[in-house]
Amino acid sequence: MKCGLTEKTENHFVDTIEKEAYVWCEKNWKHDDHEHNHNRAQLTFVEEGYQYFHIDQKIYIVPQHHVIWIPSGKAHKITSEAQTVNLMVFLFKTVFEDEFYQNVQVFAVPSVLKEMLLYASKWNQSLIENEEQDIFFKAILKSLPNFCKESNGLEIPVPADTRLIPVCQDINSNFKYNLDIDSLAEKAQMSVRSLQRTFKKETGITLQKYLQLTRILKSIELIDTKKYTLSEVAFRIGYQSLSAFTLSYFAVMKTKPRLNKYKNNAEV
Repeated sequence: MKCGLTEKTENHFVDTIEKEAYVWCEKNWKHDDHEHNHNRAQLTFVEEGYQYFHIDQKIYIVPQHHVIWIPSGKAHKITSEAQTVNLMVFLFKTVFEDEFYQNVQVFAVPSVLKEMLLYASKWNQSLIENEEQDIFFKAILKSLPNFCKESNGLEIPVPADTRLIPVCQDINSNFKYNLDIDSLAEKAQMSVRSLQRTFKKETGITLQKYLQLTRILKSIELIDTKKYTLSEVAFRIGYQSLSAFTLSYFAVMKTKPRLNKYKNNAEV
């Protein structure tokens, strides 16, 4: 059983639970690294660590104290290199008709929603009928569009054009360095202009934005290790100063980078 769903065959989960909605909390979440889907909408709150969700040719990063909303039936794969991943997974049989619920959403959890989610943990893995729980979970569900005022855009697109795969691989391997656009064009066997135009068309973002996202996602991984100061993180991902890193991080995450439990509190 996984999140209350029984895996009958690989990647195919059967829902035998009658409850309209329930929550499944797990410490030290173990990843199975294969794509699956189930016939319930899913709200995942990352209480500690971070996760990558692979959905529809995109990789979504869900850092600590963020949530991801996944519509029912949407295939997804979950990966993470975080030392510890603590999750709360809410599963809903039916949802409201608002367009919000039809699309994948990732956003930072406001304090009010965080308290609501943590309060709901008292019903962890409870599958018996409970009127208070039903009303409370419906309130969470109904409020989500209002809490999601602005999605962070925490996703890295994966181009379908195979000529661009070597380009992405090169950036992912050499994110510490500035873009060598001529070298990337050569790898794609395109002119520089064609590469820039095709990449933007395929992914919706520029090569420079792709590099920025890659660096920020890597910074989240490094911060999670609790081994480095923020200045060290900035240098390791290619920024020449902490201020430059902070500006770039804020542009993507809408908040400043912080070290939660650094061993000597060198920077917070």
